[in-house]
Amino acid sequence: MKKIVISLIILIILGIGISFSINVPNNKQKDINKNKTLKGQVIYTDDKQITLQDANNIIYTIENDFVVKVGDKLEITYDKELNKNKEVQDIEIINYEITKEDINYKDWQDQGIFNEYYIKAYQTLESLSLDERLSQLLLVRVPKENASEILENYQFGGYLFFERDFKNKTKDEVTNMIRSFQNVSKVPLLTAIDEEGGKVSRISSNKNLVSEPFLSSQELYKLGGFELIKNDTINKSKILRELGLNLNLAPVVDVATDETSYIYPRTLGENYNLTGIYAKTVISSSKDTGVSYTLKHFPGYGNNSDTHLDTSVDERDYLDLLREDLLPFKEGVNSGAEAVMISHNIVNTLDENNPASLSPSIHNLLRNELNFTGIIITDDLYMGAISKIENATLKALLAGNDLIITTDYEKSIKEIKDALETGIIDEDLINKTALRIIAWKCYKGIL
Repeated sequence: MKKIVISLIILIILGIGISFSINVPNNKQKDINKNKTLKGQVIYTDDKQITLQDANNIIYTIENDFVVKVGDKLEITYDKELNKNKEVQDIEIINYEITKEDINYKDWQDQGIFNEYYIKAYQTLESLSLDERLSQLLLVRVPKENASEILENYQFGGYLFFERDFKNKTKDEVTNMIRSFQNVSKVPLLTAIDEEGGKVSRISSNKNLVSEPFLSSQELYKLGGFELIKNDTINKSKILRELGLNLNLAPVVDVATDETSYIYPRTLGENYNLTGIYAKTVISSSKDTGVSYTLKHFPGYGNNSDTHLDTSVDERDYLDLLREDLLPFKEGVNSGAEAVMISHNIVNTLDENNPASLSPSIHNLLRNELNFTGIIITDDLYMGAISKIENATLKALLAGNDLIITTDYEKSIKEIKDALETGIIDEDLINKTALRIIAWKCYKGIL
């Protein structure tokens, strides 16, 4: 497999590309000025379709019968209109150009929240093997045994901690445990936790770590409104940081109105406008605390059933979803959210064929409509709604996720490596995604 061998200094210099153009016979050539262009890199292809990712990380799948390979950079001329929220584009190709040139970090650098950290991140990326870059894409549930040895061998992007990892431990034991993981990581580790408060609390059930359990968002809001939520976020972040934890998979900004629904106790329990203020409050309050927060579960969980157990299908109206459920995410993104978690619900009005976590259409909605430039994280692939889907890790990567939560890391790694070896995906996709993860770590100040 090819390696990145061009030095950073040379990469900053503009390279000269070699290109050629192939015309698709069509009488619309006469109206070429009315046609449109799409530029992107091929991240997947088969005998019926190609999938492109553009500079803004929007993903397009196009039906075609022309020959390209994974990794090619294309400029396509087409008619009609692209629909960034549609699984397969209904356009007609007029002609396309394949540009054969070396891909470098500038091709992967977007103008988003981590923009100024890509050069530094690239220097780190160069020092890693392909296997180590691949592992940066995984947020792995801490193994029950030999966690340090496994981490040293694989070099995961992060470890996800659960209540069992803190049970009966003192503060010193927890900090020493996490420090031991960081000591074997070539790239500083994302140390993640679901510390929502209330029903989902990983550390605050241990009185050695927190004197009193963290309250739920509903309890905080009823007791002291958004001011108390702000103070709770700052206090919680301080405790997490002191333990060595730097990523909280919270807040839950889903809007649920049915008190009997699965997700309701974990939500603010209020309408979408108030939930939007909640999202803004938590994200704004978390800045400069040393702990990143994650908006979840995009595009909104609603009153749907528990995806930990089985498939859940969301039948809500498209306009209601856009008007109500997306607003809290929009508020959080506008406040500087660094990460968003995608649910495993099938949202029929957006993509009736795929769970949200495996849907390019839903990822495009987040990138395009909400202008989110941070890290997209899957919910855990171990959950019942998705655990039986073949090649779920590969599909999650191709859908546009940056960070993949997995328990069976060996299976996830094998899926990606098999896809690389068979040419289903290209090494550039791994490099580009790993670069974003590392740039985030630079932004967070842990690298």
